[in-house]
Amino acid sequence: MAQGVSTLLFNLLNPNETVSLKAHQAHENPNGQALAFLTGWRKREILTLQWSQVDFEAGEIRLSLTQSKNREGRTFPFRVLPALNDLLDRQQEHTRGLERTRGEIIPWVFHRNGEQIRSMKTAWGRACRRAGLEGTLFHDLRRCAVMNLERAGVSRSVAMKLTGHKTESVYSRYAIADKAAQEEGVEKLARLFEGKKEPRTTIPMKAAADR
Repeated sequence: MAQGVSTLLFNLLNPNETVSLKAHQAHENPNGQALAFLTGWRKREILTLQWSQVDFEAGEIRLSLTQSKNREGRTFPFRVLPALNDLLDRQQEHTRGLERTRGEIIPWVFHRNGEQIRSMKTAWGRACRRAGLEGTLFHDLRRCAVMNLERAGVSRSVAMKLTGHKTESVYSRYAIADKAAQEEGVEKLARLFEGKKEPRTTIPMKAAADR
């Protein structure tokens, strides 16, 4: 976005705030957008994702090194994240129903009536305008995922493996603390200082000896 991390981006940090955007993108299959919000994966990585890379038994999505921008494979355990698990279940059900109707296999996890989605630019822009989120980029969902991982207290080494950031310097550009996070941090600092100011309990030597 031209104005950097704006109020629009912070609105997306709350999953409930994505409802309006998803509603206006319903005809374009918004589950790909939701996966980006939850995982922080790049648009290209999501649009090229195939069902053969989703292991429901192991509860993992596996990205090949040829799909990743940094040429490193990646896995994301989805079974322990109910929102992501439900998303993939719904998407699989939708796809299987369409396969029965069309009489053919659909390899793509996210598709447009069974066909691979080559571009989301027009549909994304239209959905954002209708939802009152004009100027929001699809890539902002990646920033949201990083910020949510930070808020959840996930270590950066683990978070970078999940999102596919190769260097911490790049990851740090996304890990921007918003006002609420900053206030929470200062409150923790205040509690630390308050704890240091608490008077220590002095036990007389005789009383201590009697214990």
